[in-house]
Amino acid sequence: MFDKKSAISLSNPIYKRRQVFNRLMLGVSFAALIFGLFWLFWIIWTLIEKGSSAMAWSLLLESTPPPGGEGGLLNAIVGSVMMAGVGTLIGTPIGILAGTYLAEYGQRGWLAPATRFLNDVLLSAPSIIIGLFIYAVYVAQVGHYSGWAGSLALAILVIPVVVRSTDNMLMLVPNGLREAAAALGCPKWKIVMSISYRAALPGIVTGVLLAVARIAGETAPLLFTALNNQFMSLNMNAPLANLPVVIFQYAASPFEDWNRLAWAGAVLITLLVLGINILARSLFRQK
Repeated sequence: MFDKKSAISLSNPIYKRRQVFNRLMLGVSFAALIFGLFWLFWIIWTLIEKGSSAMAWSLLLESTPPPGGEGGLLNAIVGSVMMAGVGTLIGTPIGILAGTYLAEYGQRGWLAPATRFLNDVLLSAPSIIIGLFIYAVYVAQVGHYSGWAGSLALAILVIPVVVRSTDNMLMLVPNGLREAAAALGCPKWKIVMSISYRAALPGIVTGVLLAVARIAGETAPLLFTALNNQFMSLNMNAPLANLPVVIFQYAASPFEDWNRLAWAGAVLITLLVLGINILARSLFRQK
């Protein structure tokens, strides 16, 4: 049998102390998990309870109503999809190309580390700062709010997320694959396109989806760029309705019907973000 003084003996005081400490830390971790899940489920339950009364087909088929009227959020949904789509189309290629440079060509010199540092700063920058920046360089120059300004603000929010995910995913590709392709005479661009991108594609797509989920509910930058529009509009060169700003304005209004629409809009954004995150995780697991 084990010696009583052995480290693996059950009667060893060191083992007992470690066992007590292990159980204590497991208990604290479990309590922290329950604490976080409690607030998460409370938020989800409140959203469903408050927003379920306004969930109807009219929410997707009618535009925002005047006070006391009947309506939905069609114009806000269309405006949000348009600006998020344009912002993603602008930010995704820039982010992928920048991430590709950092991972494939940035092993030497000061430019790549400096770019990573600035990207981290931009990744953690408050979105309202991005909105103020676009307001100063675009909105103030053209003299009016517009959907293009909102798309530019959202694109700036997309870029750092895509840069970080692309950089990290390409760095995970084994160098042996690149070396084998180079030994066969493949040029660098062919290695990147055929080897690196193919191996890192699920991770890159995941990063793009997470960037879309981030910008889906951003309110602050749109307050300074796209503002809002009470009517249905497809004109990107004019103020454009969007879900985050409609939720902000309707939730702060004294009208009960507007409050219900604000809760319904919050439920829609929550379901959208939840669906995107589930899709992103499923793609990542397939890698």
